[in-house]
Amino acid sequence: MQTPTPHIEAKPGDVAETVLMPGDPLRAKFIAETFLTNAKQYNGVRGMLGYTGTYKNKRISVQGSGMGIPSIGIYSYELFSFYDVQNIMRIGTTGSLQDDLHIKDIVIAQAACTDSNFMAQYGLPGSYAPIASYPLLSAAVQAAKEKGVAYRVGNVLSSDLFYSANAEGLGKWKRMGVLAVEMESAGLYANAAFLGKNALCLLTVSDCIFTGEATTAAQRQTAFTDMMEIALETALRI
Repeated sequence: MQTPTPHIEAKPGDVAETVLMPGDPLRAKFIAETFLTNAKQYNGVRGMLGYTGTYKNKRISVQGSGMGIPSIGIYSYELFSFYDVQNIMRIGTTGSLQDDLHIKDIVIAQAACTDSNFMAQYGLPGSYAPIASYPLLSAAVQAAKEKGVAYRVGNVLSSDLFYSANAEGLGKWKRMGVLAVEMESAGLYANAAFLGKNALCLLTVSDCIFTGEATTAAQRQTAFTDMMEIALETALRI
């Protein structure tokens, strides 16, 4: 496939080797305007904003992914396959499943369980376990330590369901030690594995499933700067 792709109007060379990928395109705009120098917009198709600029003299892009595995599956596949992107870091929000994970804590997703059928396309004779790329994971842990924020490394659930008819389901994942639930990580990790690229998911707890704590939409868009800064510092180390 030639560039531009059906979903990204960037030209060859417009996108950096490392891309930060929030679900919300307005969060991508916020990151570009707040942290990047000389940021230029390279995508506006379907309102899924993408920008490239520099952070501490390193060229970095930030691109919205939309919600859910099908959406991040499309954008990450096109970036990896047609724009020579090597590293994608999802920076998103997550719902805590564990009692000791609180609002604004950081979850670094070592692996991602899923209820999605995304893995069926590979025709594997078993269940695939999507995991992060260790160099990115290790660099992010070091950046989080240096920043002094509360963080956890572990398993997350990438669910296709925001509203589920199975009210008991999340309690079962909690019992298995899964830290939090979100909607994209497993698809990103699978694409990276299939295409020989690198991926990591950094998540900020925006709500606590079993206590009812929650943040506002405005807070989710602009307030979770610890996660953004950890991702940017990670990008400098790879």
